[in-house]
Amino acid sequence: MKIRRTFSFDAAHRLDSYHGKCERLHGHTYAFSLTVEGKPDGEGMVMDFVVLKRLTEEQVLSRLDHAFLNDLIPQPTAENIAVWIWRAVEEGIRQKGGRLCEVEVWETKDSSAIVTWEDLR
Repeated sequence: MKIRRTFSFDAAHRLDSYHGKCERLHGHTYAFSLTVEGKPDGEGMVMDFVVLKRLTEEQVLSRLDHAFLNDLIPQPTAENIAVWIWRAVEEGIRQKGGRLCEVEVWETKDSSAIVTWEDLR
């Protein structure tokens, strides 16, 4: 069974070596979702949404919200941000009995990047 929780944050970035307007400093209101799978526990939950929210606030939002992403993530494309988020939360989710299976990052309402555990093997 899978659960999904969506979050958002505001941040600035620029893309080095990119020839176009995105090489200039600009910002986005990013959204991202975490998909976690596992077997429901005795309470009927794969993972408590409150626990997932707290973990994500501590490991991701506290670091990325209103940040200059280039200081944290080399070449902060949506793809690289998704991998960074994955690495920030995977261990904590595993410690709570879940398995992270997908991170999706929306740079705009129309454009997103998805990373799965298969991409990172």
